[in-house]
Amino acid sequence: MLDYIRLDWDLPILPQLPNGFKSAAILFHPFIQMPYGWEKTKRENPYQHIYPSDEEMINLGEPISWIEVMSKSGLKSYKELSLALQTSTGALGYKYEREDLANLLNSYLETIPDLYYPDSDCSSLFIIDSLLKVLCSKGANTLYFSEPIHDTNGSFKVIDISPLEIANLSPNESIITDENMDFAFMGIYDSFITLLLAKDTNIEDIIKSHNLEALICDKEVSPSWFL
Repeated sequence: MLDYIRLDWDLPILPQLPNGFKSAAILFHPFIQMPYGWEKTKRENPYQHIYPSDEEMINLGEPISWIEVMSKSGLKSYKELSLALQTSTGALGYKYEREDLANLLNSYLETIPDLYYPDSDCSSLFIIDSLLKVLCSKGANTLYFSEPIHDTNGSFKVIDISPLEIANLSPNESIITDENMDFAFMGIYDSFITLLLAKDTNIEDIIKSHNLEALICDKEVSPSWFL
């Protein structure tokens, strides 16, 4: 069992990792492209907030990478896109907000029908299947989870659970690890990212083999990497 990790916002991530974990990567949650015209079928009035449910997202949606959004929106880096997202959702303190970047992002999204922000709190459904493959890559059959808000934890057999059920284990932050604690991943609230931890030092190879979009943590990357 591995308890949820409270990272110091201003310190490098790698020295804060527990239990022999040696490497980490920040995984970017994909944007959500729903089928053309989907929103019109849902909208009952002009002021209604529309966002796909987990079931709609996994059954009908398609992932759109940050790099694609950056290339078409005028945002120049992962840092700028992260700042744009967090400014738009009010996740940053006033002195860190970048309304100019948020305006660039939202102006672009307004031109693309049925394209939605990524999941901001829990690990994206679009990457959970890949994360399960990573956690089971050394033969693990049982996974453990811990979430800090209600202080709950438990275990489950990989063959008995779907990505959708994993997403519903906790409505907030949680950490999931394999029985041997070779790997772990944790969603970070209000951040649009998941942090993947590994005891191996070759986490970049793991990321590439599973086609995940990520920032590899070096000795200087902190949870506030985008500032």
